[in-house]
Amino acid sequence: MAKNKLQKFEDVDRFSNVFEYTDFDDGSPKPKGKWHGEIFKNDNPIVLELACGKGEYTINLARMHPDKNFIGIDKKGWRMWTGAKQALEEPLPNVHFMRIYIDHLADYFEKGEVDEIWITFPDPYLRESKASKRLTSWKFLEIYRKVANPGTIVHLKTDSDELYSFTLETIVEENCEIVDRLDDVYAERPDDPVLSIKTYYEKMHLKEGKTIHYVSFRLNRDDD
Repeated sequence: MAKNKLQKFEDVDRFSNVFEYTDFDDGSPKPKGKWHGEIFKNDNPIVLELACGKGEYTINLARMHPDKNFIGIDKKGWRMWTGAKQALEEPLPNVHFMRIYIDHLADYFEKGEVDEIWITFPDPYLRESKASKRLTSWKFLEIYRKVANPGTIVHLKTDSDELYSFTLETIVEENCEIVDRLDDVYAERPDDPVLSIKTYYEKMHLKEGKTIHYVSFRLNRDDD
């Protein structure tokens, strides 16, 4: 029988590879500026998976790239239980998870600590009134710039036509540079080992016959 949410919350609270800071004003010490020296204890690049859910991309990318450090971030601890448990059992010392609100990212990372960002199947917030909540909105791109190295690449993988179109428009408006773009991942590049990683939600979307989109872009702007 699968563990219920309460049991998973209790496990996550004990996992050594999970930080929880959902009350960001609680005064507790934060890992900002400590990721390389104290937590991972190396100078390898740091990659974030935002709204990571079960952490499928965090885990699989960490397996592929032991020379990089990966942090899965979500606000729901029971979701990341699967990935955090896998990382401890294998083990994957280059993996951590963090339970925080993404719009407070700059409270947990110094400028330049982040080298790459993955956003996989986030809530598209389809109502126009909630556009600023989309993780590729100008609001969030500004947040990412506060923690990222110049030229940091952001990857978006989504089944939402609306979010994909919105992101392409935002890239232009923000003077970002598109690195790669696939309007239909599995029609255009079905054997790509990275883009073929499937999240829990992606598997559901594929069963429903939805098209999966992908775009990656550099955060830097012409005026940076």
